[in-house]
Amino acid sequence: MTEAMITADTSIRARNGVANGFALLLLALIVAIGLFAGLRFGLMLAIGIGIGLVLEGLRFGFAGPWRAMILHRDPAGILAQLLSIGLVAMVAIPLLGGGSGELVGAQGQIGWAMVGGAFVFGVAMQIVLGCGSGTLVNAGSGNAVALAALPTFAIGSFLGAYHLAWWTDLGAFPPIVVQGVSGLGITLALLVGTAVLVLVRAAPGTRRIPGRYVAAAILLALLAIANLLVAGQPWGVVYGLGLWAAKGATAVGADLSGSAFWSLPVNADKVRASILTDYTSLTNIGLIAGAAFVSIRRPGALDQPLPRLPARAWIAAIASGLVLGYSSRLAFGCNVGAFYSGIGTGSMHGWAWLIAGFAGSALGIRLRPRFGLEPRR
Repeated sequence: MTEAMITADTSIRARNGVANGFALLLLALIVAIGLFAGLRFGLMLAIGIGIGLVLEGLRFGFAGPWRAMILHRDPAGILAQLLSIGLVAMVAIPLLGGGSGELVGAQGQIGWAMVGGAFVFGVAMQIVLGCGSGTLVNAGSGNAVALAALPTFAIGSFLGAYHLAWWTDLGAFPPIVVQGVSGLGITLALLVGTAVLVLVRAAPGTRRIPGRYVAAAILLALLAIANLLVAGQPWGVVYGLGLWAAKGATAVGADLSGSAFWSLPVNADKVRASILTDYTSLTNIGLIAGAAFVSIRRPGALDQPLPRLPARAWIAAIASGLVLGYSSRLAFGCNVGAFYSGIGTGSMHGWAWLIAGFAGSALGIRLRPRFGLEPRR
């Protein structure tokens, strides 16, 4: 065995050892949370880890496929997203229409703040190449830009929620939700219509979904349905990040009673309680951990150099994180909470979010090179 082979073998053993140790740590954490906080909370962390494994392991997400469609007219990722949402809708909408009251959907008002927030979010997510879930997954995989954006994302989410009442007072329709068999039919018809529109705009030779995307779409749908059944609410991201910042603010003596959002009893109680008893926080932690596990197992993951970016790129990443958090609260969610879970549970604000967010993405793609985050085209 040559010296190079010995070095490579040692590197593989070290990587596998770290990954195995990390897996045991995650398993122990799931068990500990299940024992001391409750079974549901342990399951929610496990679901979050599963989502992180799927998104990072199969290289699936939201911002990237939108970028691929806008730049290269490659529809594969968006078609997979629509497929996954449709699978969720086929289970979630009938369940929510049962009227038991134990499950709630991702509802949001369509108004000036919601549409504007979705547009601005689309711009910012293409600058950092990550939506809510994407920023968590990228941070877990060691992406330096995402790590710079994540703390300000949390702060922005907290501030957006703090000011939410002022923005919604600008004018909004009550939540519009389609339910039952007819609601499912409307949702599936709109998903199919959107898929057809995307296919019409697709470049020749790109009108198919790769196997890994199909697998990701199915697995993500199963995990999202599990999230709904275990937590009683759809998969979301933004609330958990804002809650972390709210906890930080109160820890340094901030008074949140002036906020209509954070002073609500349900939110005030969550600020006082442990994040290990908040469903969204647990799935967010799981996303980071699942992505980290996949990344650790990849060659070279443990010695990634810091990217050489100009100062304006790091400033843009930090500022974009703040914008992502703030705008997503105004838009009643990000690609996950509004687009994916909103449409999947019958809320029409998810469709308004899709249109506004996609338009913002087209602008964000053009701005990204200007901040030194990639070469100018």
